[in-house]
Amino acid sequence: MYKSILVPIDLAEADLSEPAIRAAVSFAETSGGTVRLVYVRSLVPITYMEFVPADFDAEQQSDAEAKLAAIAAKVPLPPEQVSAKVLVGSVHGEVLAEAEAAGVDLIVIGSHEPGMLAYVLGSNASTIVRRAKCSVLVVR
Repeated sequence: MYKSILVPIDLAEADLSEPAIRAAVSFAETSGGTVRLVYVRSLVPITYMEFVPADFDAEQQSDAEAKLAAIAAKVPLPPEQVSAKVLVGSVHGEVLAEAEAAGVDLIVIGSHEPGMLAYVLGSNASTIVRRAKCSVLVVR
């Protein structure tokens, strides 16, 4: 079935990821596969860089890694079947690039009821569904 499963996590709304993580764990248990959690940090616009501390980027990366590791530690799979990675860039672009680089079979995305802005501009989940080269499961 699915041997390599990618689960994008939004640390600002980590609760939305719980159903997606449960679904990914279910697939991984069935197939003996792995689950990789990813969080994508936004780039700080260069025009703001002079207003933030010199260690801002490193601090943000470290904080995100710690939060993602805490979520990964709660995944009910053996540690060798779970990994976590913090990326930087656009959410859909980085998730799709990670999925392709890691040879992922399935992307499991947690989603919520979209607002009007998502209908007009599209959401990361919908972009990932449209452009992914592997199967995608959107869990509400």
